Amino acid sequence: MNKEELKQKFDTIFYNPGNLKYYFSPGRINLIGEHIDYNGGLVFPCAISLGTYAVVSLRRDQKISLYSENFSEAGVVSFALSKDLKKENRWTDYVKGVIHELYKAGHSLYQGFNAYIVGNLPNGASLSSSASLELLFCEIIRDLNDLELTDLDLVQISQRAENNFVGLKCGIMDQFAIGMSKKNHAILLDCATLEYHYAPLDLKNHVILILNTNKRRDLVTSKYNERRKECEQGLEWIRSSYKKVDFLCELEPKDIHFLDKNLVDETIYKRVYHVISEMDRVKKTYKALLELDLETVGKLLNESHQSLKENYEVTGKELDTIVEVTQASAGVLGARMIGAGFAGCAIAIVKKEAVDEVISKVKKAYLDKIGYACDIYLAETSNRTKRIA
Repeated sequence: MNKEELKQKFDTIFYNPGNLKYYFSPGRINLIGEHIDYNGGLVFPCAISLGTYAVVSLRRDQKISLYSENFSEAGVVSFALSKDLKKENRWTDYVKGVIHELYKAGHSLYQGFNAYIVGNLPNGASLSSSASLELLFCEIIRDLNDLELTDLDLVQISQRAENNFVGLKCGIMDQFAIGMSKKNHAILLDCATLEYHYAPLDLKNHVILILNTNKRRDLVTSKYNERRKECEQGLEWIRSSYKKVDFLCELEPKDIHFLDKNLVDETIYKRVYHVISEMDRVKKTYKALLELDLETVGKLLNESHQSLKENYEVTGKELDTIVEVTQASAGVLGARMIGAGFAGCAIAIVKKEAVDEVISKVKKAYLDKIGYACDIYLAETSNRTKRIA
C-alpha cells in the first residue's frame, strides 16, 4: 500500500493539516514451536509483509481519535489520554492497553493525534493482527512523545498490554517477532531468557504459503487459557515429584520415559509431551535450516501438526483439512497449523513450480469438504514495526 493511497484514505475521515506521518507494523508467522513460548521454550518466527498501516496527524490537545477500515462499523473512536482508560471489548482496547502500560511504567504522554488504520492481515487468522496493532501504536506513541524506549521495551509493553488490559495471557513470541524482525531472516528466540539469534531464511527454490481457513476464533474466549492452565498443572506436578525446573521446556526427550511411568492424568501427560517434543523439533529445525536441509524442515513441520492435533488438541476440522490436503499435494515438503489453533491459518513449504497446482487443489478440496472457501497467500518476510514516511 503506497503513501498516496494511505493519504487519500485518511482524507476521507479526518481533516488533513499536512505533515502526515506514516507507519507500518507487520504480522508474523511461526515456522515451528507452537504453544511453547509461555512454557519457556524456543520459537522460530519471522515477520511477514502483510500487516497494519497507520496515517497519523498531530492534534493540539491530548485527545486521540482512531478510525480503522477493518472495523468501519465502529466509526471514529475518541478518548483522552488518561491513566484511567476503561476496557470496552472493542478493537481500540489494544491501543488503550498500550497507553495504560506506558503510564504504569512512568512515562509522560502529552501528544494527541488522529490515526487512520488499515490492515491486510485477516483478523483472528493466527497472523498476530493484535500484536501488530499493539506494536504499531507503541511505535507511534514513542515517536510522537519522544520517549526513550528501546525496541525491546516496546515488545514487552505490548505483551503486558495484551496480558493485563485485554486479558489474554499470551507469551512474548508474537510481539517479539513483530518488534524485532529483519527481512529475509527468522528469529530463534528463547522465551525464558529473551536470548535470540537471527537465522537467514534461505528456502532456495521453495516458498512459504499461508493457508487461511477463514474460520475465525476469539482467543480470549477460546481454550487457549485452558491449555496454559493445564501446562501449569503439569509443571507443578513435575516440580513436586520429579525435577525442580522453572519451565516445562527445560525437560528433554529423555524425561518422557519418567512421565510415561508416573504421570497419571492422561490429558496433562499429552500437554507436557507436546511441549517437550515441540521444543526438540525447534532445535532440529534451526539446525536443518542452517544446513539448508529443507526436506528435514518439512518433515518436522508435519510432526508438529500431528502433535498439535493429537497431544495439544488445538486443531479442529478446518485446520486438519487444509493441512492434510496440502501435505498430500505434490511439491509440498511439509505443512502445519500456526498460532493458538482452533481456527485461523496454517503454513506450508512448497516448491515454486508447484505453487499454482497446490493452491488450486487445496482450494477445491477445502471447499468440497468444509463448504466455504479458504484463502491462500504467498508469504514474504519483513522488517520490524517502523515509521515509513
